[in-house]
Amino acid sequence: MELRNRETGAVITESQFRNDNRNTSFPQQLTAEIIDSFGYDPVLEGPRPDTTPPYEYVARDGVEEVDGQWFTKYVVAEYDDEVKVLMDADRAKAVRTDRNQRLADCDWTQLADSPLDLDGKGAWQLYRETLRLIPQQEGFPWNVTWPPLPQ
Repeated sequence: MELRNRETGAVITESQFRNDNRNTSFPQQLTAEIIDSFGYDPVLEGPRPDTTPPYEYVARDGVEEVDGQWFTKYVVAEYDDEVKVLMDADRAKAVRTDRNQRLADCDWTQLADSPLDLDGKGAWQLYRETLRLIPQQEGFPWNVTWPPLPQ
């Protein structure tokens, strides 16, 4: 829980409030009356806006008064370009790792002694080629369409 000092406008945590008033014995759960008697208002959780992943996130932007009550205020923020580049690189690495594992899992289909007939082997070759082209898909690395496994 957070509390807002009516006089200064400062917002503190409940543990800071208790620490600032060490000589006062408080019950385990602070009541509205206790908070009020010390000149504070509780800060309630405000609504969080929707974001568009992966580059937007919700950021705290202080508190605001709505109809006589105080609420946390949140805004949509966007990562800077350097962070976006790092996020893209991490995501691309994860997608390629997944793709490489999918390729490794079906290596057996291309061996000379594979039990597959020519049609089956061809279906697996197409699957594997589609996997190799994943990094060239539009929207890579955030929007990837994985090919279905051959039957």
